[in-house]
Amino acid sequence: MNSVFPIFYILVLLLLLLQAFRVMFKGWNAANNLDQLEKKPIRDRTGRFTIHPELLNEQGEITDEDLLTVRFSNDLDHPKQTESSSE
Repeated sequence: MNSVFPIFYILVLLLLLLQAFRVMFKGWNAANNLDQLEKKPIRDRTGRFTIHPELLNEQGEITDEDLLTVRFSNDLDHPKQTESSSE
């Protein structure tokens, strides 16, 4: 029994190391694929850029109106003010 335990221990250690390298390899591949995706323009499945209907006016063109934005309290970026507030 004493001679089987070290062999079993080494076998389990090697299997865990192989599993760790396999998981890290998947992460590296995903990071590389993400870099490649960022270089390509993102298009939807139709091959056309998608525009939200809220951004279009009655004539179907992109509106020139000021848009309302929402800021959440846990954002890390400081707000960028374009105009002085009316308060």
